[in-house]
Formats: sequence, C-alpha cells, structure tokens
Amino acid sequence: MDARLDFFGNGVGARVLRHINSAGKVLSDAGLPHATQELVKIRASQINGCGFCTDMHTKDAAHAGESAQRLNLVATWREATVFTDAECAALELAEQGTRIADAAGGVTDEAWENAAEHYDEDQLAALISLIAVINAYNRINVINRQPAGAYRPGQFG
Repeated sequence: MDARLDFFGNGVGARVLRHINSAGKVLSDAGLPHATQELVKIRASQINGCGFCTDMHTKDAAHAGESAQRLNLVATWREATVFTDAECAALELAEQGTRIADAAGGVTDEAWENAAEHYDEDQLAALISLIAVINAYNRINVINRQPAGAYRPGQFG
C-alpha cells in the first residue's frame, strides 16, 4: 500500500504537521505520565483504525520500557488487571472522546468525574488536548492511507 499523497513532503501538509507537532510537544511536557500518554494514543489509534499511529506509539512505548503484556492488552483494557485506576480513567475518556459521534451525550459525566479523581486541572487539559491531537493525526493518516510498519522509535525527533 502506498500513501495517497506525500503529506510529509507537501508544503501545506508539512506546515500543518509542524503546528500539530508543536501542540504535541506542549502536551508531552504537561505533567501527564508518559505511559498514560502512549496508552491513550494507542487506544484512540486502534479505535480509528490508524495503523501508522498504532505502529508508532506501540513501538515508542516499548522503546520507553512499556511491557509487551500491557501493550497487547490496550484494546481490552477493561478486562485486564495490568492498568492502574488512573490509566483506566484516561483510557475511558480517550474512548468516549474518540467515539463522540457514537453517543448522543458525548463524554459522560461519570467518565469525566473518574478522570478528575486521578488528574489535576493541567493534566486534564493535557488529556483532553492529547485525545484531540491523536484523533487529528489518525484522521490525516487514515484518509491518506499512510502505510504502517516501517516506523522506527525516535524517527520524528
């Protein structure tokens, strides 16, 4: 499979990605645990069917020391015993925030309140923004049919 467009090499696409990457840098420094960030990115990418981002974030998480067991269980986190309550709250918020079109009420108060029990306001702002940013990346890659499998940890800096 080939990408429909060299989005990374396209002038407009590259500028858009630079801005999204800048937002991503703010989020990586916002105090939300790195493992939680990767788990959220992986789960949203799985839901959206974004092979490129799923490949990238599972490799980045493994490179950072995440266990294969936890990575293999992200898609079934509700049935797994290897995630903390805080990580489960973030994964629930990520799922509901990614699937907002599937629920008339959007993100439930229960999911929000559960996340708020584990994260302070800055971390919640980072979590909301992280969910939005990874969904933007997913949509670009899915629409463009960006192939998965060739990513190397640290490839994009």
